[in-house]
Amino acid sequence: MKRRRMNKLYIGNLSPAATAEDLRQLFGERKLPLAGQVLLKSGYAFVDYPDQNWAIRAIETLSGKVELHGKVMEVDYSVPKKLRSRKIQIRNIPPHLQWEVLDGLLAQYGTVENVEQVNTDTETAVVNVTYASKEEAKVAIEKLSGHQFENYSFKISYIPDEEVSSPPPPQRSRRGGHSSRERGSSPGGSSQPKQLDFPLRMLVPTQFVGAIIGKEGLTIKNLTKQTQSKVDIHRKENAGAAEKPITIHATPEGCSEACRMILDIMQKEADETKSTEEIPLKILAHNSLVGRLIGKEGRNLKKIEQDTGTKITISPLQDLTIYNPERTITVKGSTEACSSAEVEIMKKLREAYENDVVAINQQANLIPGLNLSALGIFSTGLSMLPSTPGARGAAAATPYHPFASSSAYLSGLYGAPPAGAFPHQHPLPEQEVVNLFIPTQAVGAIIGKKGQHIKQLARFAGASIKIAPAEGPDASERMVIITGPPEAQFKAQGRIFGKLKEENFFNPKEEVKLEAHIKVPSFAAGRVIGKGGKTVNELQNLTSAEVIVPRDQTPDENEEVIVKIIGHFFASQTAQRKIREIVQQVKQQEQKHAQGAPASQPSK
Repeated sequence: MKRRRMNKLYIGNLSPAATAEDLRQLFGERKLPLAGQVLLKSGYAFVDYPDQNWAIRAIETLSGKVELHGKVMEVDYSVPKKLRSRKIQIRNIPPHLQWEVLDGLLAQYGTVENVEQVNTDTETAVVNVTYASKEEAKVAIEKLSGHQFENYSFKISYIPDEEVSSPPPPQRSRRGGHSSRERGSSPGGSSQPKQLDFPLRMLVPTQFVGAIIGKEGLTIKNLTKQTQSKVDIHRKENAGAAEKPITIHATPEGCSEACRMILDIMQKEADETKSTEEIPLKILAHNSLVGRLIGKEGRNLKKIEQDTGTKITISPLQDLTIYNPERTITVKGSTEACSSAEVEIMKKLREAYENDVVAINQQANLIPGLNLSALGIFSTGLSMLPSTPGARGAAAATPYHPFASSSAYLSGLYGAPPAGAFPHQHPLPEQEVVNLFIPTQAVGAIIGKKGQHIKQLARFAGASIKIAPAEGPDASERMVIITGPPEAQFKAQGRIFGKLKEENFFNPKEEVKLEAHIKVPSFAAGRVIGKGGKTVNELQNLTSAEVIVPRDQTPDENEEVIVKIIGHFFASQTAQRKIREIVQQVKQQEQKHAQGAPASQPSK
């Protein structure tokens, strides 16, 4: 019911002479056939479309552009007033618009809980946006309707809010469980499935798609049967493009076997058509994973090349846009060599993904009330991709979302988990101060033109963000002072890490690692270090961050000393949370001790 209501369209400004048959003919002429009933009223009508893509196409093709009996039609989603809540759809977005820019624009009107890119055949991009409140969504519609961006005028509609249109299911209780949007995302509904679904994503030349499918689909049926895989060939995406994406869901072995068979099919077709060009293997991977595939100074990639006899290149970061959230890994060599390289590449990517799943779960446990769906922390906004599954596990709202069939909770790093997955437990969390050190040459990028970026970042994160003056004319680093509760720290620091990567302040082949300083009471420093350095060593092993507590420090006026943390974003975040956890335990013990002292020593 929700999906059909989602795609019900209102057709307004109709002439009294218009008939249902007129509408069917008009829609049909524009290749927008109406399969269902046309509900015609006086001056307006309602029609249904089976999916959101068709609905968007109808709105874009007809609204304000087509006349019927001398009157220009209006076409939009049919959303009753009672269902106009927090969800809106924005269309006609420039396809080259960076996520960073769009996200900053949306954040001006309130807290954005989720942004989903919609798979459409239009040249421009479409996103569904969920704000934290009904009022914020209303302001966004008023302010963004007709917003001009490089000669593109945004078009905005309400879309039904599922949480308003149906009562919450009984299992959504304080004990957790999954929201209604998550049901069906994993067979058992478990937040920790035994095997994560990490599909293989390939790009294949469009001219070979027919051969891969085969006559009446026999070739692809045989392939899926032999490899026990689910293969999605995204033929309708990027109309006219020279390449089409393929998503393969299977065990690691099944993915590799399917890949080998597809390479064989393409090579055979190339031989028969006398195409002498070598057909490379192209694998798509999220930017968040690529750094660990490359390895320090490119060591991982070099080893794979040497072991398999292939040449491997990776598309540049500059190619990432709102329509292209993945990087292309191109492998050149014989079919056998490419197949061997695929096994090793996917092993590294899968390992990175699984590590991130562990890290995201740690963050959810370590920061009470952390709302991961509102973060959008990674370069080009990759974390804003949706995790909502569509029919039969297909991604409902984004063309390439590779983790659609995983639990929304587990795909939180790459897609927004359901709102309310992590209930807020502390209405007034403690303010924290973190000093993050960034390269001096990156200061301008963080501040932005006339201070716009740092203001947007502060508003988005809910934190105070200040850049300290340089310590000297030749200082290689500048200190960013971030003040805010745990969730604000997570968001602000994550965005800064992402911005540095996006703006190429770090080599594309290396991960962004920054130094962060937090202050702890001097009486707790010993506990952070532990006997013989045991605790600090355990911290480093657990988080993969370097943790340093300088022993020769003089406590400041607040009797606090500095702890230095060096590492990539998740490593740094986990270390910060663990250290604050230790300090909190020490403080509680001190309080208990202080409370017990007067009772045992009344004379004092």
